Amino acid sequence: MKNFAATEISTYEMQDIMKYVIAPRPIALASTIDAEGNINLSPFSFFNMFSAKPPILVFSPLRQGKDNPNKDTLHNILETQEVVVGVVNFDIVQQISLASAPFGRHVNEFEKVNLTTLEADLVKPKLIAECPVNFECEVLEVKPLGENGGAGNLVICEVLKVHVKDECFGENGKIDQLKLDLVARLGGDWYSRSNEQSLFKVPRPNNQNIGIDLLPIEIRSSKVFTGNDLGMLANIDVLPEAEFSCDSEIHKKAQSYLLQNNIEEAWEVLKGK
Repeated sequence: MKNFAATEISTYEMQDIMKYVIAPRPIALASTIDAEGNINLSPFSFFNMFSAKPPILVFSPLRQGKDNPNKDTLHNILETQEVVVGVVNFDIVQQISLASAPFGRHVNEFEKVNLTTLEADLVKPKLIAECPVNFECEVLEVKPLGENGGAGNLVICEVLKVHVKDECFGENGKIDQLKLDLVARLGGDWYSRSNEQSLFKVPRPNNQNIGIDLLPIEIRSSKVFTGNDLGMLANIDVLPEAEFSCDSEIHKKAQSYLLQNNIEEAWEVLKGK
């Protein structure tokens, strides 16, 4: 195993490691405006949700170095205390990548990358028409994390209003994860896409699941079952009463049902039925 002490590698090397392994990261497309009315658009992958009540989003523009300490986004936010955060889908990923280029101050990135502005209801920054979802936000706090290049500035935003395109909803009236077709950032030039080929479901744990430690030793010590298999088998309220076997063929048959997310049938096999 390789080890890296933060004090012994460069900022670039540490950032590179973190970007590759803390991934995929959602992308915030931040629309801001300065006191003179100049608009700006920039993507950030140091971004996530941190609270539901109040609804809080946080993203972090990094300091760029001595000659260009802060992005226009941060200047604008400090002036106006408002931001619109759009989420990014596959249809606009190339335009969003282009928007990350270091354009000069007061350059309108909406025009540079051919995206469309819409008026927001509660804040001055513009909505991004092409984004499937836009969040109108008030900036509660900007917390600097350092003075050197690579230091983050946590922009803590309270969501005031959410705009979701009609086509993002399923027949049940709820947002459809597949219809959003979101993209996320990884290390280097890599992105990921939330489509049918990459998404899968994991049932939430039962409130009173038994845990892996209470599975029969014949199952816990199996050479067939993986950690994922054991996690699925342990997601039950009560352990079935049965004589369990160490037979690898039985375990393989049960595993075939687990691969289909059929936990109930897997237990039937393990019980010898």
